[in-house]
Amino acid sequence: MTDFSTPRWKNRISALIAALAFTFTSLAPGAAYAGGMTVKNAELVASDDWYYLNADFDTSLNPALEEALSKGISLNFLVEFELTRHRWYWFDESVATVRQNLRISYHALTRQYHFSGDSGNKAFNTLTEAKEELNHIADWKVLARSQLKKGTTYNAAVRMKLDVKQLPKPLQIEALGSKDWDLASEWYRFTVTP
Repeated sequence: MTDFSTPRWKNRISALIAALAFTFTSLAPGAAYAGGMTVKNAELVASDDWYYLNADFDTSLNPALEEALSKGISLNFLVEFELTRHRWYWFDESVATVRQNLRISYHALTRQYHFSGDSGNKAFNTLTEAKEELNHIADWKVLARSQLKKGTTYNAAVRMKLDVKQLPKPLQIEALGSKDWDLASEWYRFTVTP
């Protein structure tokens, strides 16, 4: 006959309860919505003396980020663009590295979302409208045409991420160990041949 009062059985039952609790909390409706960011497309467009980057992103904020935004914490995003030239005999040559800071904030007094970036400052009535502005990068001047050689193939890459270094210090510490604050797209890579 088995004795259920022994410490060994108590440990097994505790482990089973903990596993079931973890399973149910991971299946909770709030936990299923993680948010995310992807690059849908990107291209370099040549003009008179410059190359301009056009890119479209798909960004969804998780409930923790939306709550922080509604409480007056600005969300800063960093868009990074890199252009390299492949060299068979050494590391790839870095031709251009450009960054742009974008910010979405909420002002409770006016009940508006504010977007700021290189294109200027804009106010929106809804978070959806502000995210649409964030998701579309148009005519971003990234490099001079004189930097590229005709007939040479270059590797371009672009990504966007939440810049946690711009958060208030207490939130920076919280962001280090939390998936709620980990919002970044993968590098979107494409080739350019002038």
